[in-house]
Amino acid sequence: MGIYGALSTAVTGLRAQSFALENVSGNIANSQTTGFKRIDTDFVDLIPDAATKRQTAGSVLAQSRSTNNVQGDVKGTSTETNMAINGNGFFVVEPAIGQSDGASVFAGANYYTRRGDFELDKSGYLVNGAGYFLKGLPIDPSTQNVSGSVPQVLQISNAFLPAQQTTRVNYEINLPQLPKTPAYNQSQASGSELIDARDFVSLTPDTPALKIGAAATGTDATSTIASPGDSLRVRFGPAGGPYTTDRTYAFNTGGSTTMPDIDISDAGTDTVAELLAVIEADLVANGATGATVAINGDGEITITAGNDSDNVNITDQTTGSGANGFGLADGDTPPTVSDPAALAARVGTISADHVDDFFAQSISGGAITVYAGNGAPANVQMRWAKVNSNENGGAERSNMFVLTNANATGTGTAWTKMGGDYQFGNDGSPNPTVEYTDLPNLTVNGVAVGNVRLQHGQNGLTQFADPNGVAEVTTLSQNGYAAGEYVSVAVNDAGRVVVSYNNGQQLEVAQVVTANFNAVNQLKRMDGGVFAATSESGEPILDNGGGIIGSSLEASNTDISEEFTKLIVTQQAYAAGTRIVSTADQMLQDALNMIR
Repeated sequence: MGIYGALSTAVTGLRAQSFALENVSGNIANSQTTGFKRIDTDFVDLIPDAATKRQTAGSVLAQSRSTNNVQGDVKGTSTETNMAINGNGFFVVEPAIGQSDGASVFAGANYYTRRGDFELDKSGYLVNGAGYFLKGLPIDPSTQNVSGSVPQVLQISNAFLPAQQTTRVNYEINLPQLPKTPAYNQSQASGSELIDARDFVSLTPDTPALKIGAAATGTDATSTIASPGDSLRVRFGPAGGPYTTDRTYAFNTGGSTTMPDIDISDAGTDTVAELLAVIEADLVANGATGATVAINGDGEITITAGNDSDNVNITDQTTGSGANGFGLADGDTPPTVSDPAALAARVGTISADHVDDFFAQSISGGAITVYAGNGAPANVQMRWAKVNSNENGGAERSNMFVLTNANATGTGTAWTKMGGDYQFGNDGSPNPTVEYTDLPNLTVNGVAVGNVRLQHGQNGLTQFADPNGVAEVTTLSQNGYAAGEYVSVAVNDAGRVVVSYNNGQQLEVAQVVTANFNAVNQLKRMDGGVFAATSESGEPILDNGGGIIGSSLEASNTDISEEFTKLIVTQQAYAAGTRIVSTADQMLQDALNMIR
């Protein structure tokens, strides 16, 4: 190759080191560029074709080597729309090709970048510092699932978030086996923890009837109705309790009427109307206040309690066999004392004038705000009343009440029972199992919420012993909300774009996707820190679950100290190359001087 060959080789070396210096310069210049990937230099030797014994070192060629697979440091920022990728992959972006009526126009091309300094522009697009628009996949607002598979330019709307009606309330609670209500009396054997139906419901009074004798028909008030030797026993008492009035009337003809002996031959008692009057007066005088004694259209004597909470019992004690003897009406039997649990089960509503008694006989079950379809809020308050227990001779049963009208007055309904009876077994679990309770057409304080389901789950409703005697709410949440005004947008660590509203709701509207390549260092570098796919890099492999870090940026992967080291090496190599040129020049001069 000779001196000219050496000179030529030295020049290629100088050219290669100049190329390396250019890369070092560019790396240092972009050491603070977000998401920048440095360019390293590879040197390739060019060996001329020659015999083995005549081979030389040859010239050198410099070429670029990408570091797209080398991640830069990730640092946090205060901008919630900034993001970084932890690991492999690139953001999918697209440049705008122009504007139409002030709106950006796109051609559908995909580019790829690690530069994640995205911020909202005036039109709601997420644009990074180099002017590229972020692309992703939209999210279905109703299911919150990703819809579609082709990335599109993301545009965030600042419109109001429509209200969502509450349709489900997750409600899990443990009711104490012994609710210690204000009315609970520890010294009482049992029953003080139960709701007393007589304080809240207008019970239909027991009105038993006895057939009058054959001498009276229909509403006949003049015929005699009893024979000597007949008797009638009348008992009064509170529902669920013992009888407090017990009078037995004996009918005879032996003289004047001395209660409870009644002379039916007396002018004052020998007609139906007269007899009923003296019995009624005697009952009232002996504690059955307000009782009435009458005869109905079927020819039956009826005795009615004077209030809505007493029981009355009539017993036929006929001893004679006269045609006018008393007899039970067909199909009737004397009523018994009512079951207190059965009475409590009839408590469907609590009027406003009985609220104090209700609070004294029930325990709080929590409260939650729900929303109607137009976003109107309604505060749903729940209370639980125990209606029966094993110690009281029945099953463990409770009722739930909801405050449906806090503004009710007088006899207006304030609280309404929901869900029927809840019965529990000895192990504290519902028997039968109750996984949910439907509240159809729920209306609270005039707000028509609609159909709401209280979701208890398989084990969310229990009755375990609690020393404090209070209900323990473990889960209470709902799926509705009022209309909301746009506040801000952010990107979370799952790569989802989240819009926040002033009603406290956060709605995921888009999924940021990342693109991976089999030969990532074969991407073509373009302005603005973006890359284009090439035939050598392969097609992008899209992923919507890859390593997004919100409120963060990836720094340049340039290491200044390493670049300075390269700079020194490049400078020395270049200087050595110039010495080769100088030496070759001197040798040529010496060769030329040989002919002088």
